[in-house]
Amino acid sequence: MSDTRKPKRPAPSARWRAGLVSLGALALALVGTGPAHADDGTATTPTDLFNGYQHCSTDASAPTFLWGGEGVFVEGVAQGTPPSNPTGSGFMGVQYRAWPVSDPTQVTTVSNSYATVGNEAGAVVPSTALTDGQTYVWQARTVSGASASDWSASCYFTVDNVRPDQPPTVTSPNYPPNVFNQGGSAVQFSFGANGVGDVAGYEYDWQQDLGVIGVPIGDHGIPQPTDPYSDPKHFARATTLGGSATASLIPPEGSGLYRLWVRSLDRAGNPSDETSYMFFVKYDGPTATPLVPKVQFDKVTPFRLSPNPGVQAISPVVSYTLQTFGASGQQTTQVKAAGDGSAEVNLTLDGAYGDFFYVSSTSANGWISSSYWWTTGPVDTSPTVSSDIYAENGSSGGSGVPGTFTFAPKVKGVASYTYSFNWGTPTTVKAIAGGSAQISWTPPQSGWYDLEVYATTKDGIQLAPYDYYFTVN
Repeated sequence: MSDTRKPKRPAPSARWRAGLVSLGALALALVGTGPAHADDGTATTPTDLFNGYQHCSTDASAPTFLWGGEGVFVEGVAQGTPPSNPTGSGFMGVQYRAWPVSDPTQVTTVSNSYATVGNEAGAVVPSTALTDGQTYVWQARTVSGASASDWSASCYFTVDNVRPDQPPTVTSPNYPPNVFNQGGSAVQFSFGANGVGDVAGYEYDWQQDLGVIGVPIGDHGIPQPTDPYSDPKHFARATTLGGSATASLIPPEGSGLYRLWVRSLDRAGNPSDETSYMFFVKYDGPTATPLVPKVQFDKVTPFRLSPNPGVQAISPVVSYTLQTFGASGQQTTQVKAAGDGSAEVNLTLDGAYGDFFYVSSTSANGWISSSYWWTTGPVDTSPTVSSDIYAENGSSGGSGVPGTFTFAPKVKGVASYTYSFNWGTPTTVKAIAGGSAQISWTPPQSGWYDLEVYATTKDGIQLAPYDYYFTVN
């Protein structure tokens, strides 16, 4: 099964490398401590060679550039047959030798004595054996007891421990800073190396946390590196080493201030300091208009959705996203737009305290507009409460004197009322024709009382409560 874990891209001080644990990496802790193996195994040349979790380059003129500040992790898959006699360990070994291309006499050898057939087993070429700017060649071979395979093909890497010393330059021809720009089209960005000669590309995001370029680890601990520049939402390759790059980006939903964070990357993935580009987008949300003279509670209301003219002129609106907040809670609905960018939608407005919704448009080019806010304003759905004896906010009646209380609706469709005196056990009574109800109640003693009442509609919507205060003589 493939290990799909993918570490976050590094903070600016980190380096382009993966830190995932594989079987080979676990075995690394045991490097050089294993016993001598039995001599009844066979060893063939390792396969699946990687350095720094990147592919081995067998082209001396195109080495893989790697950060070597903590050494370079080299790995391969052992091949052959492990020792099988009773005194054998069952493990094989993988040996690695590396040397500067410029001086083949300076050979560094490292080993992993606990390799298993078919799984990556790695070792670290220590940083003390590496010099910044130097190109190295390395090879691997499998060892099984007294048997050793041929050395593998040569792999080449160049150590680059120096990060770009200048942040990149960032400009936009169609969204200049310090003015409110019309939204609707992708932002065109241009990135420059700012005089740094080994910039290979640029990384960017609308969030400042430019994190890790990760390498997932697949079956048998085999790294699965991908080209980060295949992701145009976050990376752009320089046209030449030390050159510029461009990107076409749709900002997140909404208008206002935007900031794109950018840093340059050298061939080893070493990042520069971050820089940012700020610009403004003026409000570009659609409108929502009810198609009835008066909006009524708990009734279906048709609305017309119309695009922002500036957005529509740049790229036609193809859909709307509505977020409604009513008796059923928050709901999100997608509505398809007509050819002119408009749409009609039916909404049931059943919020006990009023209704509101947000609507944004999506254009054919992927632009998501600001959200338009529509509201009924405050709506009072609490019942009206009256009494023949006990007047609201007054002092009347007496202990043991019964009184009648009448509940009347402010909205249509009320089916019942639920009430309680002084926060006691609630009681529910059905409404009669017209939505009203009446109860008789006898106070057990004198004093101050709170009668709390709320109505429930035929659709099961609990409406706003009302508190009726009075004093019994």
